[in-house]
Formats: sequence, C-alpha cells, structure tokens
Amino acid sequence: MSTASFTYCPACATPLQPVHEGGAERRRCPACGYTHWNNPTPVLAAIIECSDRDGRLLLARNAAWPMKFYGLVTGFMEAGETPEDGIRREIAEETALQVSRLSLVGVHDFQRMNQVIITYHAVAHGEVVLSEELADYKLIAPEAVRCWPAGTGRALAQWLQGRGIEPQWMDLPRG
Repeated sequence: MSTASFTYCPACATPLQPVHEGGAERRRCPACGYTHWNNPTPVLAAIIECSDRDGRLLLARNAAWPMKFYGLVTGFMEAGETPEDGIRREIAEETALQVSRLSLVGVHDFQRMNQVIITYHAVAHGEVVLSEELADYKLIAPEAVRCWPAGTGRALAQWLQGRGIEPQWMDLPRG
C-alpha cells in the first residue's frame, strides 16, 4: 500500500497529512500524532523440493491470480511466530506437505508490492492436498523450471545457481 492510498488515521479517522522526514514522505495525523510509516511487509516464500517425488519442485497457481502463472508457495508471518515456523505453517496449510528440512535461501525486496520476501528451501514429503487459496500445482525438475524476473523468481534463480544450475528465464506478459 503506498502512502498516497492510506489517507485516514486508523486511531481517530482524521485525514492524514503528508510530512517529509529522513528523505521519505510519510503521512501523519494532525489531531493525534499517529504516523503511517508505510514500512514493507515481510512475506515468506518456499522453494519446495518434494523428497518423495524425485526431488522435483512444487510450483503452485494461486486461485486469485488472473493468469495461469505458477510460482512459489508464499504467505504472511503471523504474530508470535518465527519466519521458520511461519513457512512450515504456510506449506502445511496450503499443500498439506510436511517439512523435513528447511534452509534460508535469501532475503529479497519486492518494491512493487512494498514487501520484503524471506525465501526458504524446504524439503517436504506427503500427499499434496491444496487449500482453497491454490487452484493447481505442478511438479518440475529443478533443471527444467523457468524463473520469472521479479520477487520470488529471483530467489528461485539464486537457489538454482547455488546448486550449479543455470536459471532459465521466462517473459511475463504485461498487465
């Protein structure tokens, strides 16, 4: 959410006013002093390697996505959980898979959505049962996966390079 779209104070409903601090524009309530900092939201992502399916990667299609794009399983951290616990929970909730190993791949910015993505490699097993959030999934050998030039696609490319696999890139349609 950009600072321009956050226009009213959540504490007292007074219209927020723009202020410039530290080289950035913020919005502040003139009545109660509340400041909307517009900080990035942490998002968790998983490169899921299915140990009981020849090490193929699970890519999923979110039910809300307008195009037939398959990507990593992602989700938001909940209060009181660590990033590791959060991604284990997201994988279980969205796919019913159980994680046996987890390792950090990296942290990447996704400025278009004002997010910071924390990506993990998860070795998982079990029968895939999709939640209502996901419309479909496919299993792909790591060397055959095609990365996308944004957000989690860059994390996937980094992981592939770390395994000695040169990433293949797809072109995303505009819009």
